Amino acid sequence: MKPYADRRARLLAQMHEKGGGVAIIPTAPEVMRNRDADYPYRHDSYFYYLSGFTEPEAVIVLVAGKTDQAILFCRDKNLEREIWDGYRYGPQAAREKFGFDAAFAIDALDVEMPKLMADAPALFYSLGSDHKLDTRIQQWLQTVRMQARAGVATPSAMHDVHVLLDEMRLFKDADEIAIMRRAAAISAEAHCRAMRISRPGLREYQLEAELLHEFRRHGSQYPAYGSIVATGANACVLHYRAGDAEIRDGDLVLIDAGCELDSYASDITRTFPGNGRFSGPQKALYEIVLAAQAAAIADTRPGKHFMSGHDAAVKVLAQGMLDTGLLDKNKVGSLEDVIEKGVYRQFYMHRTGHWLGMDVHDVGEYREARNVAPGEEKPWRALQPGMVLTIEPGIYVRPADDVPEQFWHIGIRIEDDALVTADGCDILTSGAPKSVDDIEALMRH
Repeated sequence: MKPYADRRARLLAQMHEKGGGVAIIPTAPEVMRNRDADYPYRHDSYFYYLSGFTEPEAVIVLVAGKTDQAILFCRDKNLEREIWDGYRYGPQAAREKFGFDAAFAIDALDVEMPKLMADAPALFYSLGSDHKLDTRIQQWLQTVRMQARAGVATPSAMHDVHVLLDEMRLFKDADEIAIMRRAAAISAEAHCRAMRISRPGLREYQLEAELLHEFRRHGSQYPAYGSIVATGANACVLHYRAGDAEIRDGDLVLIDAGCELDSYASDITRTFPGNGRFSGPQKALYEIVLAAQAAAIADTRPGKHFMSGHDAAVKVLAQGMLDTGLLDKNKVGSLEDVIEKGVYRQFYMHRTGHWLGMDVHDVGEYREARNVAPGEEKPWRALQPGMVLTIEPGIYVRPADDVPEQFWHIGIRIEDDALVTADGCDILTSGAPKSVDDIEALMRH
């Protein structure tokens, strides 16, 4: 439990820098799917980051004072409920197992919290993220205020604890990187499995089943997000989910899917021909996207800012659009005009990456946290070792009168997970082939 205790200590140190106080970090609630069936439970990422504890109905309280305390509130032991729902640690065992200074039953929260908040200089809490808990905190504050005549002070400041944790979570430690590397390897093998089995006549949901099988076979607890398995024109829908469309001979298949392992996500996209052979137009656009990704990877290193890779990818994509006739040079002008006016967004409308970690769209600021003049934008954040981000350029061609018909309904995205290192980046998802030759060779076997 050392990584979790170390993280709690780091957060407590930051709380002291702001004058001390009490932090409240709840886990996620259970959510009903329908009738008496719940959605599969998944704990809150902030909560897990500080505890390693996966049971619902739990709250972490950190006290930064004369004596620091890390306290866990969790479900009490209940042998009857354990028959139905499974093992519960209970406060005593949870305190010992997860290294907390103290633990209480979750039912004691309303009694203990006013005591802990009394005379605390500040409250560290993410207001608005849990409306029910917001209401309870207001009640606890009111209980403390009612003791004013006895000389008890109420917290006079509030800080968003997520802001502090976001900065911590943005930089992955060795344990986190090891998990993410393993998650990436599992997901890469799942993409390989889908390529091997693909053929005309299969349906999207059948390829999704192969992905899920591979995830679970290697110990992944869940998909990191709803898998995108899109064939033909569906690949031009950015957030398409696997449906029942049939893979037709000559169609491309775009799969954007990754597993979650021990609470850390992976995120891979590969695009391949359903029949194992790229057509001429498909190959032409695919090579452009692949070259754009290579340019973005080259610019993913310390000293470059977050948008450097995007800018490099856009330059390659825009030039490719002009070279293939996707964009008519006589109408749109030069490469510089295409980029400046954003004309390329007809075929490429999203950013080239995002942070990755416990959440597939992970936390962390994308711009520098510094003051700028009114009306001036904050600069994009510089990349540093330990950050993990995706690199995912694409081209999506919908039918239009001014677009060559040979490219209609072609949707291509290539996405990898990159760990920023001291001298560049390490592609964690390299186990999934992405060159035309490698993909076709894999699909022949």
